Amino acid sequence: MILSSMAALFVGLSSPLAHAGVAVNNFNLGARALGPLAGAVPLRIMPLGASITYGQASSDGNGYRGSLRDQLTSAGNVVNMVGSRQHGTMKDNDVEGWPGFRIDQVQAKARDSVPKFKPNVFLINVGTNDALQNRNVSTAGERMEALIGDLYSMSPRATIVLSTLIVNKNPQVERSVQAINTQLVALVPKLRQAGRRIILVDMHADNGPLLEDLADETHPNDVGYRKMANIWYAGLNSVGNLGWLQAAEPVAGLPDNGS
Repeated sequence: MILSSMAALFVGLSSPLAHAGVAVNNFNLGARALGPLAGAVPLRIMPLGASITYGQASSDGNGYRGSLRDQLTSAGNVVNMVGSRQHGTMKDNDVEGWPGFRIDQVQAKARDSVPKFKPNVFLINVGTNDALQNRNVSTAGERMEALIGDLYSMSPRATIVLSTLIVNKNPQVERSVQAINTQLVALVPKLRQAGRRIILVDMHADNGPLLEDLADETHPNDVGYRKMANIWYAGLNSVGNLGWLQAAEPVAGLPDNGS
């Protein structure tokens, strides 16, 4: 059980995890920052994951990134989305999303990409393919811990917003999704106790993508991606209030404004 003193580490509403006895806090997703996050620190954000991060099945290819970026810039923050790939119609469409990749495979790509960009924010949603492939589901949390360890070693000023996996229409895959989510919930307080700047946002929640918000068995439609964007924004607002957002390490030729 997560102690009440850890409540600030979680962003979400009632979810299957909560019903299973896993503590998640209530967060008002209707609330918006009155001004820019963290005193308008420029946000160099790396969306990191697989096909959902990439924006697969969204009508414009932007996935959650377009809506999230609009919310952040409207609040007053300068944003540069970074990554080694580009996808979607948005101007700042850089992303580190690799359709079909498992946690360990995304980790290998991150080792190549992160040193080039030095993000100060990682948005991580990965593990769905581990569930889809039923690949070592019981040790997914260990692989995630290894990935996160690499990210901090390569970009030590970063804050990580880690998300649970979204619902899946396939019952067998959904069981694996929930098993992985339980591991992620347990991992975050462990990392926080080690001094890591990390929170968990719950995408497998009543305010996250629901079954009717999926374009297929696995990927959100546009409505589902907008829900994801709202949850990411709430998480970033939370870490901003905690004072965790630091200026990114300077990288030659890399602007603050990705547009």
